[in-house]
Amino acid sequence: MITTDFAVGAPCWLDLGVRDAAAAKAFYGSVFGWTFQPFGSGEEEYGFFQSGGKTVAALGPLEEGARSAWMIYFSTPDVDAAAAKVRNAGGTVRVDPFDVGDAGRMAQFSDPQGGQFAALQPGKTPGLELVDEPGSLMWIELYTSDSAAAKEFYKGLYGWDFTDMPMPGDAGGTYTVIGPSGAPEERMHGGLMQVSSEDLTPSGGRPYWHPVFHSTDCDATLAKVREAGGSVVMGPDEAEGVGRFAVCLDPFGADFLVLQPSPM
Repeated sequence: MITTDFAVGAPCWLDLGVRDAAAAKAFYGSVFGWTFQPFGSGEEEYGFFQSGGKTVAALGPLEEGARSAWMIYFSTPDVDAAAAKVRNAGGTVRVDPFDVGDAGRMAQFSDPQGGQFAALQPGKTPGLELVDEPGSLMWIELYTSDSAAAKEFYKGLYGWDFTDMPMPGDAGGTYTVIGPSGAPEERMHGGLMQVSSEDLTPSGGRPYWHPVFHSTDCDATLAKVREAGGSVVMGPDEAEGVGRFAVCLDPFGADFLVLQPSPM
């Protein structure tokens, strides 16, 4: 599970790039009940989605030429050293390390297969204020064209531990659970799947990370997604021991999952 005690390599921040911030605020407010807090005192383009007064994600302008998508940030003790590792391992530094006031230091990378992610070196802001609760981030997933290469890259960068298991039901294939180095099973924070090129259509054929948001009622949340102008592209399905889940697109094409966890 994701916690706000961010271990090295754990997902710690999440933001969405869009061309229509007002529409994004309306959509996610309808689906998850999020409110929006601008960064600073005015109507800045960058700001924070909040639930119960706690930050659950951020919203900002879309990079030139980029598609709308959620960006996952991983807690990193030294962003500059991480950038050097990314380059040495065949990845790309898309945005060089930079300071965000006293909040921390950030950079954006791509893995060697093209999967985009980011890093946060915490300053006064260690990361999100609310996770693993209804309407907040509870898991992350990477869909990739080469799971072995992805494991090698992220292991070298963050020291992640990986546990392979068969996909539930008749789906076939392998699902790899990801966790911080040496952490117990309950600190696992995500999954990795090798998928076909057809499954990578949303990103133009590149591997991609997406967030999984906690829901107390998956079907009710999916109804809100549709009502607010989004779509459900897979599910809802049941995974034994995991819960009821579905893959969604917001009105801008950014993908995310909704998961109603199985009772403990």
